[in-house]
Amino acid sequence: MELIHGVQVKRLRLIPDDRGFLMEMLRSDWPEFMKFGQSYVTCCYPGVVKAWHYHQKQWDHFVCVHGMAKVVLYDPREDSPTRGKVNEFHIGYLNPLLVKIPPLVYHGFAAEGKDMALIVNFPTEVYNYADPDEHRRPFDDPAIPYDWRVKNR
Repeated sequence: MELIHGVQVKRLRLIPDDRGFLMEMLRSDWPEFMKFGQSYVTCCYPGVVKAWHYHQKQWDHFVCVHGMAKVVLYDPREDSPTRGKVNEFHIGYLNPLLVKIPPLVYHGFAAEGKDMALIVNFPTEVYNYADPDEHRRPFDDPAIPYDWRVKNR
């Protein structure tokens, strides 16, 4: 899949031993790291779509730490070489990935399967409660060429 301009994806490595495992999600010595704003976890219940939104300044770094999540990106940027492109990722325990999302790229996610999906995000900016860098559209906005329904191929 051709990635949207600015998007980066890194396969994460599980380090198991007889007690369990450890998985690094983001390190300051990785090329995907820019700066630290804060970290948080967001949950999506099965059957729910949390989309669409973008940020003007903030880069996001998504890792699904519980369940599986379908993370979808849409590039509306007029000056982008990938304008109009959609990327779809299936991330979580079956496919541990870090997905780096640039500013101005719409994104959202949905839980896959019967479990909730927990996504940890490491945004580059601190959330501003008085003036949030959040710009939203409905999940079924016809201006974004994506259908969130499960595709039974």
